[in-house]
Formats: sequence, structure tokens, C-alpha cells
Amino acid sequence: MANKTVFIDGEAGTTGLGIRARLEGVAGITLLHLPERERKNAQARQAAMVAADLVVLCLPDQAAREAVALVEALGAKAPRILDASTAHRTAPGWVYGFPELADEQAAAIAGAARVANPGCYATGAIALLRPLVAAGLIAPDQPLAINAVSGYSGGGRTMIAAHEAVSGPAFELYALGLEHKHVPEIMRYAGLARRPLFVPSVGHFRQGMLVSIPVFLDELPGRPDGAALRAALARHYRGAALISVSEGGEDKISAETPEGSDAMELHVFAHEGHRQAVLVARLDNLGKGASGAAVQNVRLMLGLAAVAANQKEVDHVR
Repeated sequence: MANKTVFIDGEAGTTGLGIRARLEGVAGITLLHLPERERKNAQARQAAMVAADLVVLCLPDQAAREAVALVEALGAKAPRILDASTAHRTAPGWVYGFPELADEQAAAIAGAARVANPGCYATGAIALLRPLVAAGLIAPDQPLAINAVSGYSGGGRTMIAAHEAVSGPAFELYALGLEHKHVPEIMRYAGLARRPLFVPSVGHFRQGMLVSIPVFLDELPGRPDGAALRAALARHYRGAALISVSEGGEDKISAETPEGSDAMELHVFAHEGHRQAVLVARLDNLGKGASGAAVQNVRLMLGLAAVAANQKEVDHVR
């Protein structure tokens, strides 16, 4: 099979650098690069798009929309697009880039012209909720609170610089206006009819993420126990290379993940006497929450073999 050409528009940002590091040296892929002076030149970018089989957008939302317009102006010469921004995650005509979402999702991504990479928090929340809603163990209109903490590397250059200068706070809540941009995709792809209360936070550690959802078991349909919730998750993700379901037994969990991990762990912590449970997803906000997920989608879109959770992309371990 001939090499496939990928152009990362916005490769100098955190997600773009992560994608580039994972793809450099991967058999079957040639990366296109623009000189720094031309990275904001629309004509140069459009020329790179013409030469590419796949364009990966690592841009702010408005810039991503403008980049899509550049691609669409190419007509029959337009490449396929994977957008890592929030701009198109619930937009008509775009396939959601979470291969484990449903049985047919990986095939839909593989055949799509336009794929939207999921948000980091959304990845954890949807991974926990979608199988349980589909199994009838959580009602679509269930009142839910989603708590999450991320490493500071997900906050962009300003936040990264602040924390790495040892001036960042140890822990802070944010988005307390309750309008976080990940909520619409969580609702759509988890199958929720009622808006959840979402409370994100940032800790003074570089990368890693916990997404936790507390539930009262007696308020869920059928009044399941923790084992039933865990079994439903295990059934849904049976055979998934990058998502595992813990068998339980832990009493605590750290947000920090092995550096460079593209895997995600799902946990159900339950107390049957109190009839309470906490659903928890642990992932790397730069891995399965961003660049790792993007590369998983790149491989699907270009027809390349998947990488298992315990494997590394060639240059990712540098």
C-alpha cells in the first residue's frame, strides 16, 4: 500500500505536537510540514491540504471552521478531515471519533470524510455513561453530576507556563458558569436527555485525568448493584484494545497516568449497604483524551493497523 500523506494544521500546539510525535516514523504515513513563517498563510496551508490524504486540525474553534472552509473550497481535490477542536463535535455531517462508542462506530470513522475528535472530559464521561444508558441501567433523564480533574497540560500554553513556573494553584475548580463546551457532546453521545451538572477542575500535575460520576443505586432503573454496572461496562468494551474495566477492590485512585499512555481504565466503586456507587474513568488527557485518540482515528481513516494499549508508536517514547 502506498504511503498516505497527513498534514497537521496547527502542529505547534500541545495536541498537534503529540499527534506529530506519535506519527513520525510510523510505517505508511508521510507528514507534511510548513515552515513556521507560512503556518498562518492561507495559500500555503491550502496547498498542503491539496497534497494531503488527510488533514488533522489542531486549531481553536473559529480557526478550525475557517480551515474547513479552505478544504471545502478545493472541491474534488479536498482531502478528508479530522478536527481536534470543539467546533464540529455535534455538527451535522461529522462522525464522532470515539471508535468504542458502538459496534458500528469504528467502521463509520474509517469511511468518513469528516471526523470530530472527542473532548478529553467527554471521552471519560461518555465511556462510563453510554453503555449504562444503552443497557437501561441509567435513565436518559437521570439527574447526574459529573466531576473531573485534569492535569494542567490540557489548559493551553498560558496555564502550562504558569504551572511550570511553580506559580499555578494546587487545585482549582473552573467553568462554574455551568456552560462547559464539552457538555453538548456528552449529552448527545452518552444518550442523555437531561443536562448533567458538570464540574471540571485542574490540579498541579502535568497530565492525567479522572472523571467521576456518583450515583444512588436505588434511584437507577431496576435498582442494580455495583456488579451489574461493572458487568454492563465489561460487555460493552469486551475486545477493546484501549479501554479496560477494572474488577474492583481498590479503595483509592490517582489521576496521574503512565506518561504517554493511550489507554483508559473504567472503575465502579460501590457500597452495597449504603446503595451508593461512583463510576470513574482514568485516562491521560493528552493520550486517549487528545493526541492518542486522534492517532487512533488517523489509523482508522487511513486503513492502517491499530496499535494495542501496551504498544507504542515508533517515536512516541522519545
